[in-house]
Amino acid sequence: MTSESQNLQHVSQNKTFGGWLKQYTHASESLNCTMRFSVFLPSAATAEHPVPAVYWLSGLTCTDENFSQKAGAFRVAESLGIALIMPDTSPRGDDVADYDSYDQGQGAGFYLNATQPPWNTHYRMYDYVVHELPGLIESHFPVSDVKSIAGHSMGGHGALTIGLKHPELYRSISAFSPITHPMMCPWGQKAFAAYLGSEKETWRQYDACELLKQGKATLPMLVDQGDADNFLNEQLKPELLKAAAEQHDSPLELRMQSGYDHSYYFIASFIDDHLRFHARYLLAEQG
Repeated sequence: MTSESQNLQHVSQNKTFGGWLKQYTHASESLNCTMRFSVFLPSAATAEHPVPAVYWLSGLTCTDENFSQKAGAFRVAESLGIALIMPDTSPRGDDVADYDSYDQGQGAGFYLNATQPPWNTHYRMYDYVVHELPGLIESHFPVSDVKSIAGHSMGGHGALTIGLKHPELYRSISAFSPITHPMMCPWGQKAFAAYLGSEKETWRQYDACELLKQGKATLPMLVDQGDADNFLNEQLKPELLKAAAEQHDSPLELRMQSGYDHSYYFIASFIDDHLRFHARYLLAEQG
């Protein structure tokens, strides 16, 4: 048992649709601060029969609570027998570097490992999501190592890049309104310059379009994008993701949804589709 797992502290729990939504804090070794996460455990989850999981990565300004309170995902997750893991979006605390802007600093971790001071002391969300948090979850909850990854906006960027880089760890990827090509949009350029420095070659490892250009992806991907999204043309650029996937015939389904914006109303409208999409791959071995 690692030192961070020994610091696992229960915060709250609520029964919903037969399963349990639970919230915890723990001392994170990756991020060098106290972190909070939420986990939904369906009633099918037992020590004898651990269940697969979808890891959900939220967007700018969010915490672990936005998805749990607004997405309406628990009824279908319970029916499918799938756990949902919801981390925070960045390191937090008085000693953690911050910036007077919603798109950099606390609440804006961008799911990467920062290399530049002062950010590199705490901002290692990539390591946290890929390694530390799954280790903690699988050690302390009836959740298996069979998992998929999903997210929204900045979290959609995180889900795509992490899933593309680690096809051995995940079964499928999905995203709502993802930042598809952060090297080519203001949100990504600002964050990458601060966290990674001015050498743009180091940015490519955290850019879904650049990763897709490197060769055929092996994981199935589902992306939903609203055509009434205020950030569509300047920040999100789904057409570039589609072009990059087509370059190597990667398995991407991009759905443009008429009239939908960037909000959780959009996510709540299609989250059932995403969970059932992941279930096809998470539950395949169970027949």
